[in-house]
Amino acid sequence: MAERRSVVLDSSVGVKWIKPESGRDQARDLLVAHREGHVRIIVPSHFIHELVGVAVRHGGPLLGAQTWASIMKADLTVVGLDDTVALAAFEQCRRLGCSFYDALAPALAEVLGAPLYSADARAHKTFPGAEIIG
Repeated sequence: MAERRSVVLDSSVGVKWIKPESGRDQARDLLVAHREGHVRIIVPSHFIHELVGVAVRHGGPLLGAQTWASIMKADLTVVGLDDTVALAAFEQCRRLGCSFYDALAPALAEVLGAPLYSADARAHKTFPGAEIIG
């Protein structure tokens, strides 16, 4: 069996799993591909904070709890902040002209040699090979 292709998601893609907005079908297709074993979704740790925060903001604590449970069940690969990711993020801040927070997903993608999927064209459109959703 072939190894699953790894992809890095910015939290802007995960938000589309919750909110009905442009690009939602494409974002959900990535999650389905992950569940079916076609891709392995890798996210920086703040991805989870962002999604649960958006869920609580838009649907209250119940939606937040449901989102937390869904994320845990999805078995995403979550990568914490370490020296390697932080240093790569500082470089992405310089290259992309974005905040450190917005630089974490592209930094992780660069470190892993994986494609970046984002819905944040403002921050990530110039990242080499970025797939902009929405």
